[in-house]
Amino acid sequence: MSDGYIEWRKNENIQPVILPNKRKFYMDLINIEQSWSGRMDTWSTGNTFIMEAEQQLINAMELFEQGYFDSAYYSLRSAVDISTTMAFLSDMPDEDRDIFLDAWKETKDFPMQGQMIKQLSSKGNVFTDMMNKMPTFFERAKRLSSELNKYVHKQGFRHFYISRNHPLNNKSQENFIKNFQYYLRMSIGVVAVMRLTIDPFPVLLMDEEILYRCYDSMTDPYSEDFVDEYIGQETIDAYKTTVFYQSNYDSFITEERKTPAAFNVVKHQYIDSEKMDELLQQLPLMTLDDIISVLMVYACEKVVKTYCCGGLAMYYTEKNSNRQAMSWSGIDFKNFAGAEERINQPYDEAYISAFLFDGKPYFVEHNEPLNPDDVSRICGIVIGAISKMFKQDEECGDQ
Repeated sequence: MSDGYIEWRKNENIQPVILPNKRKFYMDLINIEQSWSGRMDTWSTGNTFIMEAEQQLINAMELFEQGYFDSAYYSLRSAVDISTTMAFLSDMPDEDRDIFLDAWKETKDFPMQGQMIKQLSSKGNVFTDMMNKMPTFFERAKRLSSELNKYVHKQGFRHFYISRNHPLNNKSQENFIKNFQYYLRMSIGVVAVMRLTIDPFPVLLMDEEILYRCYDSMTDPYSEDFVDEYIGQETIDAYKTTVFYQSNYDSFITEERKTPAAFNVVKHQYIDSEKMDELLQQLPLMTLDDIISVLMVYACEKVVKTYCCGGLAMYYTEKNSNRQAMSWSGIDFKNFAGAEERINQPYDEAYISAFLFDGKPYFVEHNEPLNPDDVSRICGIVIGAISKMFKQDEECGDQ
């Protein structure tokens, strides 16, 4: 059989299309991608499910454009199913969760979507509260699954390839594409809300009052535009009435509020030396690596960047480095730390100096060589601050 025949037969009833807003959908999915959870008891499974649900939404777009529309709708339903399983495994009591997770991993008997929702309704504290407070959303989600199944189970001739793509069926594809985009938006919304059964941070951190009081969360907040298009403000307002959201809100709102400059250090590893007075006042709100990096910049105006964790973590400032390369290697920093002369080591067009604080190496990048006074000031300020911190901790522990 010739390759030509195979190609003709393969494509005879397949009609590729162009998804007009595909780039926007991809960009909007970053909201889900960056909603990574730091919840420890579901850390690996929860985040894996988030990523897989997003991948299924991407698959749906690509398959739809290639003309495999039923597979595209299957991927949408799969994304919804995965997000439901994520909620199920996150919200079940610990003893039940372990049993179901083992069964899921070993591909043994595992409840279907309807059974999961039924069990969550009786045993899942977070999910039950959400269902009670957000009935409109869950009605929409139920209707979505039912409508997606029409495509997946090929109910109706319009869901057959040989009918939809028949040469005599010359209807415009415009409505066909609009319908898919509608279901894609709905599916993205369901995945985004189901993500909130793990923790409320994608919504909680949308509130600047919480964002500036929270620790350095792994989660990025949903954008306002994302909420408006895929979830709806009404749904978010209802979610905010849940015990899950309210208890987390109450635990953070009493914390001291970081200034924007301190927040940038903690969240984005950006040290604005022109706001140093603010940063020094808010050192107690930072991690030890944050504190040491801020103090090294404070101690010497020649410092343009700092590094820690073997070079894996970098803090930058408003000052530019003479070094042109944008990449760096952990091996380089291992060599910097082990060098016999650790101060003013050449680093392309700049210099690296290595220091040892609290038993760990820290590095500063600078354009001009450090002199003995610079080194003495950096060591003195950082060591003095660390000693004071540890002394305060010991005194607190003795009380």
